[in-house]
Amino acid sequence: MYPFWKNMLDRLCSGIALIILSPAFLLITLWVKVDSKGPALYRQQRVGQGGRSFWLFKFRTMRPAADLEGLLTVGGRDPRVTRSGYFLRKYKLDELPQLWNVLKGDMSIVGPRPEVEKYVKLYTETQRKVLLVKPGLTDLASLRYFEESNLLAQSPDPEQTYIREIMPAKLELNREYIERQSLGMDLRIILRTLLRIVES
Repeated sequence: MYPFWKNMLDRLCSGIALIILSPAFLLITLWVKVDSKGPALYRQQRVGQGGRSFWLFKFRTMRPAADLEGLLTVGGRDPRVTRSGYFLRKYKLDELPQLWNVLKGDMSIVGPRPEVEKYVKLYTETQRKVLLVKPGLTDLASLRYFEESNLLAQSPDPEQTYIREIMPAKLELNREYIERQSLGMDLRIILRTLLRIVES
């Protein structure tokens, strides 16, 4: 019954959260628009359950077309990040529009973070098992690598560090989650995520 109740709770909680947070959505939208030229929302294709692609939504935190310069954010002060974007990223507020992805059924509240196709193509057959479940807003890997961009900033080759070290470690944590997943575990991950954001 776990998948059924997880899906029901995902849809219910995301719908309620979208209603309650609608004033915050409006304020953040205005802030992003005033702070820099471009749309308030940013969308990017990610790979979801079963290897299907979907559009993931975020509040825009970088200059328009900044992703053409690289997919990874490096360091807390990546020059591509806007002033509002720095704050939104620090407190994970840029992820709030993904509640819409949860409501649509593309994502879950807890599950492996969805990756772009470029990196999914590098997965081994074992690592591709992560695609058996819906991707999520937060997971064990998000907690372990909460300061991922700062770790990458310390590397002479951030992309290779991500591919060879960070990505495999995150996928192993995802495998651990898939094997042990339960509503109780999901609740613990959500609470730990909220505490980590507050502590930041």
